[in-house]
Amino acid sequence: MTRPSTSSVGLILLLIGYAAAGPEPDLRPRAVRSSACQEHTSLHNRLDVVEKKVEDTVEKLEVELAALLDAIEAPKWRPLLDNTGKTTVDILEEPEQRGQS
Repeated sequence: MTRPSTSSVGLILLLIGYAAAGPEPDLRPRAVRSSACQEHTSLHNRLDVVEKKVEDTVEKLEVELAALLDAIEAPKWRPLLDNTGKTTVDILEEPEQRGQS
């Protein structure tokens, strides 16, 4: 009985491994794969633009909020905000009940 050569066994194992792995997952033509890559890149570019717009909007809102807080804390508004010693008014309470509590 003759013994099979090592290269034949290796080739058989390679073919069995290839068959077990199944077909190659990306058998699309190169043009289709290229267009998919271009779509992916353009999607990322659009997302970058959206991210930049969101960041700019947040920065503008932070500036506006800081300006509003400065305006509220200005001395001319201080008496309206200072309610020490005054009773609070429940705006949901009936007007007749306000004087009783």
